Amino acid sequence: MERKKFDVVVIGGGPGGYPAAIRAAQLGKSVALIEANELGGTCLNRGCIPSKALIACAERLKQIREAAEFGITVKDISFDYAFMVQRKDQIVTRIRKSLEGLISANGIKVIKGYGKLLSHKEVEVSGNDSCLIEADKIIIATGSEPRDIPAFPFDHEKILDSTDLLNLKTLPKKLAIIGGGVIGCEFASLFNTLGVEVTIIEMLPSILPMECESVSSYLTKSFKKRGIAIYTHATADRIDRQANGVKVVGNNLSPVDADIALVAVGRSMNIRNIGLEKAGIHIHKNNLIEVNEYMETNVPGIYAIGDLSSIWWLAHVATHQGLVAADNACGHKTRMNYTAVPSVIFTDPEIGTVGLSIKRAKEQGYDISIGQFPFQALGKSQAMNQTEGFAQIIVDKKRGQVLGAQVIGHEASALIAELALAINNELTIECITETIHAHPTIAESWLEAALLAEGLPVHFPPKGK
Repeated sequence: MERKKFDVVVIGGGPGGYPAAIRAAQLGKSVALIEANELGGTCLNRGCIPSKALIACAERLKQIREAAEFGITVKDISFDYAFMVQRKDQIVTRIRKSLEGLISANGIKVIKGYGKLLSHKEVEVSGNDSCLIEADKIIIATGSEPRDIPAFPFDHEKILDSTDLLNLKTLPKKLAIIGGGVIGCEFASLFNTLGVEVTIIEMLPSILPMECESVSSYLTKSFKKRGIAIYTHATADRIDRQANGVKVVGNNLSPVDADIALVAVGRSMNIRNIGLEKAGIHIHKNNLIEVNEYMETNVPGIYAIGDLSSIWWLAHVATHQGLVAADNACGHKTRMNYTAVPSVIFTDPEIGTVGLSIKRAKEQGYDISIGQFPFQALGKSQAMNQTEGFAQIIVDKKRGQVLGAQVIGHEASALIAELALAINNELTIECITETIHAHPTIAESWLEAALLAEGLPVHFPPKGK
C-alpha cells in the first residue's frame, strides 16, 4: 500500500472538515482531506442546502398565493414538485463544484475513501485512493447520520429518513413525522405549504423542546392554525406498513394513517470503525468524543470537531470548531467559545435564537428583565404583510448585559446576527438602545425590544397600561 506524508490530515470533508483543511493550508501546512462520499458532507448534500432550496420554493409559492393582498391578481396557480427537486439538485451540484475548486485552489490533496486511525500518527484509507497516511496532526470530522430506531427501522420506501424525504420526486398526500425537533418542524412547515396533510408526533411536552417556551408555544399555535396536527407527550411504538401507506400506533396517540412516515428523532455519531480505540481516544457515555477548549482529544495532536464532539449539531458550529482545531494544530493557540451560538430554524415563521433562554437565565441565578416586541406593531412588517411573530431580549438587571435573544417571524434567521454579535462581545442593553436603527426596517424590532427591557418603550404601551 502506498505511503504518504502530510503535516495535517482531516478525516471528513463536511462543514467542519473542509474549513479545517483550508485553514491549515493557509497557515502553510501540507494537508490531506479524506472523504468517502461528496465534499460538503451532510449539510451541503443531504441537509441544510437542499432543504433550504425546497423551502425557498415553498416560500415563493406562498407569496404568489397571497398576491391578492397586494392588489396583484394571479390566476390558476400551480407548481411542479419534480421541477423543484431538480432545481434543488442543480443548486447542490453547483455549490459542490465550487467547493471542489476552492479546495484545489488551496493546494489541499483530496483522498477519496474511508479513513481509519491505526495509531496517533497514522491513518489507513480504503476506497478509491487506498493508501497509508502519516501525519503530524489529525483532525477527525466524520459527522453523523440519521438515527435508526429498532422498533421501526428505515426501509427507505415508506419509513424514511431526512435524505429519503429530500429525494422524493412526487408529493405524498399525508405525511407523519416522528419527532418535533428542528428537522421535523422544518419538513412539517415545508410540506404543509405544498398542500400535504402533516402530523407531528413528539414524546416531550412541546415541539422544539430545546427552544425558549415562548418561541415553541408561538410556533405550535401557528402550525395548528395552518392545519398541522401535533401530538405531544406521545410516543410512536410502531409503524405498520400497509398497502397504501403506513399507520403510526403509539401511546397518547390516535392511530395516524399516512402515505409515508419521516423518522426524525436525532442522529447517530459516525465513530464506529474509524480506529478511535487504536489511537486511545476517549469517548463519553453519550457517544461524543471527549475534547478540550482547543478541540483536542485526550491524545495530543488529534482533534475532533463537528457533531461527534459537541452538543451543538449545527454546521456553523462545526465550521468554527474546524478553524479552532486547525489553528491549534498549526501552533496558533485558539479557544472555542460557545457563549453566543446562534441557532436558526427555517420553519414558517422562521426562528432565530442566541444565548440564554428565560428559563436558563433564571436557573443560572440572574435577575432578568425581558423586552418582547411584536412584529404586529412594526411599520415595515405591516407594509410587507409579515406581522407574525416577535423579537425578545433577555437582560441582566444588575449589569445591563444582554444574556439572550429570541426572534420568530420574517427573516428571523438574518435578524439574529445582530444579537449574536452583542452577546459575543458582552454588550449591554444601552449599546442597542443607543445605536440608531434604520427606519423602516424589521431590524428596528431589536431597538424596540431593548427599550421595552429598559421600561422605556416608544412604540408600545408601558407595562400595566
